[in-house]
Amino acid sequence: MRLKVKKSTWSAGLPVAMLRKQTAAKIGAHAKERLSLTKPSKGSKEVSTILDIVNSGIREGEIQLSLEAKQKLGVDTGDFLEVKISSPPQSLEFIKEKLNGGILSDFKIKKIVEDIVENNLFESEIALFISAVYKTGMQFKETISLIEAILSSGKTFSLKSKYVVDKHSIGGIPGNRTTPIVVSICAAAGLVFPKSSSRAITSAAGTADVIETLAKVDLPIEKVKKIISKTNACLVWGGSLGMVPADSKIISIEKELKIDSEALLLASIMSKKLAVGSKYILIDVPYGKGAKVTKQKAIKLKEKFENLGKHFKLKLKVLLTKGNQPIGKGIGPVLEMIDVLDILDPDKQGPKDLEKKSLMLAGEIFELTKKVKKGQGYFYAKKILDSGKAFKKFKEIIVAQGGKVIDLELAKYKKVIYSKRKGKIIGINNQELASLARFAGCPIDKSSGIYLHHNVGNKVKRDSRLLTLYAESNSRLKEVLKYYKEKDIFTIA
Repeated sequence: MRLKVKKSTWSAGLPVAMLRKQTAAKIGAHAKERLSLTKPSKGSKEVSTILDIVNSGIREGEIQLSLEAKQKLGVDTGDFLEVKISSPPQSLEFIKEKLNGGILSDFKIKKIVEDIVENNLFESEIALFISAVYKTGMQFKETISLIEAILSSGKTFSLKSKYVVDKHSIGGIPGNRTTPIVVSICAAAGLVFPKSSSRAITSAAGTADVIETLAKVDLPIEKVKKIISKTNACLVWGGSLGMVPADSKIISIEKELKIDSEALLLASIMSKKLAVGSKYILIDVPYGKGAKVTKQKAIKLKEKFENLGKHFKLKLKVLLTKGNQPIGKGIGPVLEMIDVLDILDPDKQGPKDLEKKSLMLAGEIFELTKKVKKGQGYFYAKKILDSGKAFKKFKEIIVAQGGKVIDLELAKYKKVIYSKRKGKIIGINNQELASLARFAGCPIDKSSGIYLHHNVGNKVKRDSRLLTLYAESNSRLKEVLKYYKEKDIFTIA
């Protein structure tokens, strides 16, 4: 059926078409089905959209399109389109094949990724792909194909410096905000560090969420290049760069599902590092009780990362670090940034565990690039941190990203939780602690979260402070307290 494009200025984030109920009935289409749209001219591109049906506001014989659909089709108000029901994309069959334990070819994986980027798959169908990979895993060759497909789905850039470095943690440990510290130390020493980070998926905050408390993180790629040229580094959100759009879409749905698949994690990390031209890469894999992986799984993951590094001809090192408890004192965007600033500022004192780990990671990067001799990296990193050069560099990066280092305010409502018994803390449940922080409003409510007063190994008295909860409303704080009482976060013996 040929329909006339009605004027519209609305954005849906993806291609969407709206039809009057009577028009949809003539086509035989139902709400939430796919429509195939093409211009009447020969050789026109076919675009698949989601259908919404309305009872008014659109005449029979008209079609209203989201801005995304109009842009993909290259049409304007008054143009005509050929409209028909569209069959599901072929990639959906490939996803079902994966769900049944099949091994996908390079072509099939590329087609799935292409359809994710082109919005040819519904979010529910992308969720099915994520679930299929989570359930059945991926062979090494499949993972390679997925990385290459994600990489080719967006923009890339290369930096002229010989020493382009990067680091990544697989996450899962509350706090652990080493990245801003490591980037600042390394950039102050002359290494080029184009750090693009994710927002939180299952944690209380991602690095991008934390940096956003002081500066912009959703910057265009040309702006990011200028920032790197000026400061040697950046601390930005990878989703704004248009570099690996398939990865960004997958991550957003993983976040909703609260699923973190190993194969997708490998592909996500490696595609982002390759997209910015990193040559030296350090991967932090925390393991242990409460971490994402056990030590046994961490060892296997290390091997997979190393094999990928060899395949893509990178200088890559994987560190297995203990992740049986939180790192730092703050959990939540503002609280974690306060920890970072207290460590970077030579006139202040931040959490020693976070400082020590950050220095270790920066030191490993210095040794990986042969900036210093083996065994000297930690001390070289500490010298830069203690001198104030890292703090100066951090402030340069923040200013270049349109921000300023300021005193940050915490949420208005707070509640101190006290120990009900005397003893030694022998365990802190990482997963429940992260859930508690998210229940408090993290990462959306940036000033909410948790401040830890004690770590594993500390002795506490009855009525010692264990943690302080922060929330942006009294009602949310009450709900957080209720949640805390139902969980066993601290083990004291």
